[in-house]
Amino acid sequence: MAFHRHTGPGSYTVGTMSERFDCFYCRDPLHGKKYVQKEGRHCCVKCFDKICANTCIECKKPIGADSKELHFKNRYWHDTCFRCFKCYTSLVNEPFMLRENNKVWCSNCTAAADAPRCKGCFKPIIAGDQNVEYKKMVWHKDCFTCSQCKQVIGSGSFFPKGDDFFCVSCHEHKFAKTCAKCKNPITSGGLTYQEKPWHSECFICSNCKKQLGGKRFTAVEDDFYCVDCYKECVAKKCAGCKNPITGFGRGTSVVNYEDESWHDYCFKCTKCARGLANKRFVCHNGKIYCAECPKRL
Repeated sequence: MAFHRHTGPGSYTVGTMSERFDCFYCRDPLHGKKYVQKEGRHCCVKCFDKICANTCIECKKPIGADSKELHFKNRYWHDTCFRCFKCYTSLVNEPFMLRENNKVWCSNCTAAADAPRCKGCFKPIIAGDQNVEYKKMVWHKDCFTCSQCKQVIGSGSFFPKGDDFFCVSCHEHKFAKTCAKCKNPITSGGLTYQEKPWHSECFICSNCKKQLGGKRFTAVEDDFYCVDCYKECVAKKCAGCKNPITGFGRGTSVVNYEDESWHDYCFKCTKCARGLANKRFVCHNGKIYCAECPKRL
């Protein structure tokens, strides 16, 4: 008796009967005929295909005695039906994954289906692809482009605005504040004076050119001066002490008379040294006196 064996769940043996047996189902004699032995029972090929054969999970047809059968976890396929659900590649002797609805997938299609999707082209990002990630979103490197100029940003610097992303250049022209002096965009840092934005390197002393950010200064019309340059170049000199009259520290009040100026604490009677700021005084021979002292001269 010649035979070949099908292994696995519900295994059976196919052979040619050389002894006296009848088909278990139709009772036809099997002597000299091809038969199938399953679970200790002998049956003809016709009855096996009709009654005993496993059903292919893919095509829903019986897997006959003359067909090659593949099985996995109590599921059965014709060998010709055991193909990747996505790309239709035969998976006989190939790695595979059983996924939803009992569909088998090849390893390549499984990797592509499970891979994250590019926010730009919506295609999968496969392991090894260069990509850009931002707030749980991911792009192919070449798909991460500026919303304004459409140039590839890739791994370069960018600025997010809502659902849009801008390269440095487009962000500067579209959103950045403009410096009050040089009129160029302020991309980082900077300062504000009288509600106007400035580059730190543009907000400088008109005389010595030192940066004034975070330092004391005086504005004279459209110019700015550091403390030293204001005293040296701009401030009036007190007619009393001969020192500059500035707005820094003591001496913020100024007394002006004719073409001369005094610190308020320097404006006093030449004879008795009484302070005369906001008081009556007399000028005699170019000198300042209180109202009483000229009578005593």
